[in-house]
Amino acid sequence: MRLKGAIFDMDGTVVDVSYDWVKIKAELMTEGKPILHYLQSLEEPERSQKWEVLERYEQKATQEAKLKPGMREFLDFLSSRGVKKGLVTNNSRQNAAFLLRKFDLAFECVISRESGLWKPSGAPILAALQELKLKSDECCAIGDSHFDVHAAAEAGIPYIFILSADRARFEGMEAEVFGSVEELQSSVEDLLKKEER
Repeated sequence: MRLKGAIFDMDGTVVDVSYDWVKIKAELMTEGKPILHYLQSLEEPERSQKWEVLERYEQKATQEAKLKPGMREFLDFLSSRGVKKGLVTNNSRQNAAFLLRKFDLAFECVISRESGLWKPSGAPILAALQELKLKSDECCAIGDSHFDVHAAAEAGIPYIFILSADRARFEGMEAEVFGSVEELQSSVEDLLKKEER
């Protein structure tokens, strides 16, 4: 099966961002639950108050975000090979739009948390595939977290690629870990060459 699509995470994958998740979770008092599920479970006015806290942290991180080295070249490479690109993020549509404008990036499909579908569920990736008119086995997923691995696996994506300097963190998971975008691009090039044979 030829690789026809790539589903990207945003924060930590397409862009480098600085989040102190331990601090944020402590301030929100999430009790160990995933942040978005926790916030949705709250009653008003606590829900709105805590959403504001999260959005304040997100906005600051988004303003300071930098494009990951090599990412523009990799996205251009995928486009040149006819590979469709989807962006699936637990961040807001507003922050995603800001970063795409700031770095002049284009994805054929963007799924944000306003869809009501969040990783680690595979549902937002399946929604992206539907929009891109692709099957799971025609795509790869590219992320930087355990949520990305779980979501891609649940969606039935065969190639799960992680960008991280900490390979040990993903030991035993069904994912290939790369220390740089250049390493990842080289691997995807090899994959496309094999498919052409």
